[in-house]
Amino acid sequence: MESSPRDGQVSAEPTGSTLVSRACKLPDCAARSFLAGRDAPRIYWTSPYGPEFAGGGRAARITATGSDRFETVRESAADLFSGLDYDGPAVARPRLFGGFSFHDDHDAAPPWQGFPGAEFVLPRSQLTRADGETWLTVTARDADPEGVEADLAGVAGSVADDAPRGRVPSVLRTEPTTTREEWAEQVRGAVERIERGDLRKVTLAQALAADLDAPVSIPDLLDRLGESYPDCFRFLFEPTADAGFFGATPERLATLRGRTVETDALAASVARGDTDEEDQRLEADLRDSEKMRHEHELVVETIRDQLAPLSGEVRVGDRQVRKLANIQHLWTPIEAEFPDDGHVLSVAEALHPTPAVGGLPLDEALRTIRDVESFDRGWYAAPVGWFDAEGDGTFAVGIRSGVAAGDRATLFAGNGIVADSDPDAEYEEVQLKYRPILDELQR
Repeated sequence: MESSPRDGQVSAEPTGSTLVSRACKLPDCAARSFLAGRDAPRIYWTSPYGPEFAGGGRAARITATGSDRFETVRESAADLFSGLDYDGPAVARPRLFGGFSFHDDHDAAPPWQGFPGAEFVLPRSQLTRADGETWLTVTARDADPEGVEADLAGVAGSVADDAPRGRVPSVLRTEPTTTREEWAEQVRGAVERIERGDLRKVTLAQALAADLDAPVSIPDLLDRLGESYPDCFRFLFEPTADAGFFGATPERLATLRGRTVETDALAASVARGDTDEEDQRLEADLRDSEKMRHEHELVVETIRDQLAPLSGEVRVGDRQVRKLANIQHLWTPIEAEFPDDGHVLSVAEALHPTPAVGGLPLDEALRTIRDVESFDRGWYAAPVGWFDAEGDGTFAVGIRSGVAAGDRATLFAGNGIVADSDPDAEYEEVQLKYRPILDELQR
């Protein structure tokens, strides 16, 4: 169904039809190999907390634009899943994978061609790896169950665990969207707004274009990222063969299981040390810095306030330090309980954008971002993840991410600006956040 452009535009296959889905157990198969053998659209998702998914092809697709995009995706998904005929274990049930743009008035300009304000795909074939088992799920619309079972057997017979790896490219050159001088001016302008009382915090970001000497294999890249960053959410959403959005983000936006919501406040960061002594000193600096604690507590406070209207109880855990391979963050786990069954998209809508990627107050922060940033955020720093027919699911914040198209990749990184932010220090911290993707592109 195609509609004319308007607020809340939604496009999806006709509703009211049957969605037939069947699953079978497979010998273990690496997600990288499974992805390498699929055509676009392709998806990949894994987290420290749950199963690993890979998918290819399309059984159904939902897109939406405008300020009502969360609601229109939710309503279209309810129509889609209302006709679900699924036979298989709960862990391998069909899911919709996708995400949203950062701004609700997103216009798909380069490098974001093919990425609307919201898009979700239900893969034709979905690989699920969980609890030491591997499952294959095949889904089709308005098909007879016997035909889907035959397709399942055919796909299962074609799955191989020996897909060759592509050549690892080298980075020939990089080109930032924002020079150091432009960045300093942007930071100083944001600090002036904070000092006037217009803002409490704003997160400013940059983009870095990288030219490669060969096309990048995103499945191989995700595999390498998993070796270096096993505690991060890794994802791929590739709507067409033209470009794929991928990343290894440490920041969960929300998980919903039944009535329980889990989320993270992740804000304020320093580098890792080259020695244990230096690492401990940097951690102590992070814990003791008044600026860092202030930046982090703004995020905790706002997430608590955003969840309160949805929940009868919000529980804030103890502030900790979360260490990744090249960076360490202040981190606070937060949980909430819904009074009734809800939908993870309702939580994602309430929390996006968090102060860690937007700012406070939100409206003024978004205006500042629009005024000063010199690139299109697209899906960067926005919700990316999955949900099922029950409304359960997980979304991460699409940071430490990039868009790859052939032999060119565009990477994104940002940093929170508060009253005592120093432009040079903030610039160096942003460069540090490029490293997870930039290093693995060519490792």
